[in-house]
Amino acid sequence: MSALHLETLEFLVVFASVAVGAIVQGSIGFGLNLVVVPVVAILEPAALPASMIMMAIPMTLGSAIREHDHIDYPGVWWTTLGRLPGVVVGAWVVSALTPGTLSLVIGGLVVLAAAMTAVSPPVRVVPLSEAAAGFVAGAMGTASSIGGPPIALLYQREPGAIVRSTLGATFLIGLVLSLAALAFAGQVESWHVLLAIALMPAIGIGLLVSAWLHPFIDAGWLRPLVLTFAGLSGGAVMLWALVGGPAG
Repeated sequence: MSALHLETLEFLVVFASVAVGAIVQGSIGFGLNLVVVPVVAILEPAALPASMIMMAIPMTLGSAIREHDHIDYPGVWWTTLGRLPGVVVGAWVVSALTPGTLSLVIGGLVVLAAAMTAVSPPVRVVPLSEAAAGFVAGAMGTASSIGGPPIALLYQREPGAIVRSTLGATFLIGLVLSLAALAFAGQVESWHVLLAIALMPAIGIGLLVSAWLHPFIDAGWLRPLVLTFAGLSGGAVMLWALVGGPAG
């Protein structure tokens, strides 16, 4: 296990967190990073973000492929287009605010968005709203590693297959771009690759188990779960900031 920079017990804890996170994301379209990043940040922070990005690529690819007939391709285009300036803004925000303040702001905004969405009329899924959601997701993802809630909240009233496959395709593009940028900057090491490969069976477990949950999730539970998990993700970011942990 030394090649993975983790002791055996630490690796098993990370493996279990990846499996749980993959089940969540495979069921509602997002949530892997929320479960895994805090665990890895405690046990081996040097694995962030490279190993986690590589590990998440088969997760998003699997989500997109298994329900590919339901992908909202225009939505993928517009959210990706909005994501690009969002990444720039997120990078600027990171440089302008302290990590603690940044996490509190991001977490608070996600909780507020989830609460407002729960009681507000549906937001139409149109190019403008898709680009806006992509912009916020890009800024949040760059600043805190949690970029799923904005797009998930936009699509929360759509059928489950559309939510999962569209988010999977959107996240896949973002992950590949992020990994390419990290590699170009020399931030990807051989042990990062080995750790990601070692964790990929947990992704497979999550994809398999979540597929069994789709009939239950799609029978009226998708929207409540998206709202609940989005709110929890915002609360977790705020709590992480309050206890002195890194944003994520």
